Formats: sequence, C-alpha cells, structure tokens
Amino acid sequence: MRLFEGTEFDRPPRCEKCEQLEADCECVIAPAPATPPEDQTAIISLEKRKKGKWVTVINGLFEGHPGDHFKNLLVQLKNQVGAGGSIQASKIEIQGNHQERLRSILKTMGFKVRP
Repeated sequence: MRLFEGTEFDRPPRCEKCEQLEADCECVIAPAPATPPEDQTAIISLEKRKKGKWVTVINGLFEGHPGDHFKNLLVQLKNQVGAGGSIQASKIEIQGNHQERLRSILKTMGFKVRP
C-alpha cells in the first residue's frame, strides 16, 4: 500500500530508466556481478577506540559493490571468531584483537591477505 493511495496525489511507481509504469517496464536491472575472493585483497589492521577497546578492521573487500556479499561475509566472520562486529563505510569491523584468526579464516575462504 502506497502512502497516498486512493487520493489525488497517488502516482503509480515508474521505472527510473525508461519512465514507463513499473508493471509495463521491460528494462532489465541486473545485479552487479560478485567479485570472486581470489581477485580481492584484504587489509587487516587493528585500531584502538574509546575507553581502550580494540577493533580489528578489514579493508579492501567488495570495493565496487558491497551489497549482500559483504553482509554474509560479516556474519560468517562474526560467527567463526565469536565476537560482535559491523559494517562501517565499506569496512568490516570486528570487536577485539582477532588479526591472526581473521587472517587464517580469510585465507581459507580464498581471499588474498596483505601482511
């Protein structure tokens, strides 16, 4: 249900490319292809935050299109390390000092890891 459905302000959604109604649109919106792990280099670093907390930061993955692959990788890493984490500005942040564990996990997944 749309916000103004049934009122004079109701406008059916249109395609951004061809300006046709979404029901009549024939544009193909393909998702960006996922870059294979072998073509990506992870850069793992350690940062100290407020109140002396350590955070392991992973840069250099899925630069062009973070999307669902990024979220799935975050969930896998958090589960294997047993710590919390988040995605911040195309970086993965894992709570705690887990550099060596993350380095070995990413290598087994097929990523290149910068020393």
